[in-house]
Amino acid sequence: MRRKQKSHENRDRWLVSYADFITLLFAFFVVLYASAEINRTRAREVSQAVQRALHEGIPVPKAAILIGGTVTDVGKGNAQHNGPGGAMPSVKDTVAAPKPPQVDELLPSMKLLEAALSGEIAKGEVRLEMEQRGLVIGLQAGAFFASGDDMIKPPTYPTIAKVASVLNKLPNALRLEGHTDSVPIDTARFHSNWELSAARSIAMLRLLHQKYGVALDRMAIVGYAATKSAHSNATPEGRARNRRVDIVIVSRYGMRVEPGYAAGSVSAQKAPNTKN
Repeated sequence: MRRKQKSHENRDRWLVSYADFITLLFAFFVVLYASAEINRTRAREVSQAVQRALHEGIPVPKAAILIGGTVTDVGKGNAQHNGPGGAMPSVKDTVAAPKPPQVDELLPSMKLLEAALSGEIAKGEVRLEMEQRGLVIGLQAGAFFASGDDMIKPPTYPTIAKVASVLNKLPNALRLEGHTDSVPIDTARFHSNWELSAARSIAMLRLLHQKYGVALDRMAIVGYAATKSAHSNATPEGRARNRRVDIVIVSRYGMRVEPGYAAGSVSAQKAPNTKN
C-alpha cells in the first residue's frame, strides 16, 4: 500500500488577513484626509462670509458659523446630520436671501414713490433702492443742482414735492447724504468737495422743511464728498452718477443706531408735524 503524503501546512495564511487590514487602514486615512480638505474649504467659505458681513453688512447665520454647514428651514445647522464637511448648499440656498423683515414696512412707500416718480426714474434723475438701513431716494446732482453749486434748481421742486408728500406720512428718521465725484473743487465759496457735499445736504434739508413742512427733528445731514462712490470715477458717466444727494428713510432696523430714536422713545413713536 502506498503511504499517503501529509499535506503541506501553509504558514503564510496570515498575510491575507494582514493585507486586508492594511487596505482598510489605507482607506481610513484617505477618508480622514478627504474630510480635512472639505472642512478646510468650509472654513474658508465661513471666513469669506464673515468678511463680507463686516465690509458689506451682509448678515451671516450664527448657526452656520458655530455648527457648520448650511442652515435648515428651522434655523439649525445640518453639518452634524450630513457627515464630514457639512451639507452641500442646495439650490434653495443659492437663491438670494429675502430682504430683512426690518425694511418690510417701507415697501408700500417704495411703491408709492415708484409710481409718483416713474418719469424721473426713467430719465435717470431719481434712483430708488431698498437697503437694510432703509429706503434710499437718490437725487442726481446734475438734475437738481447747478455745477459746483448748492442751489437747488426750481424746476425740480415738483419732484421734491412728491418725495416730501411721502416723507410727511412716515415717522421714520431721515438722513440727507451729499456725495461728489473725485475731481477736486476750490472756489470762492467751496474749498473742498466736503464743503460742497455738506452744503447740498443742508440746502435739501432747508427746502424740505421750509417749503414742504418736513420736521427738522427728523432730519440729519451728512457730507461724504467722494469717499462713498457708487460708481467708478474713471469715466465721465461714473462721475456724473456719483454726484448725488441721497434721502434715506431710515428703517426700524437702522433707527436703532440713530441718536434720539431708541426703541420706545417719544421721538421714535410720534408722527411728524406736517406744518411748522
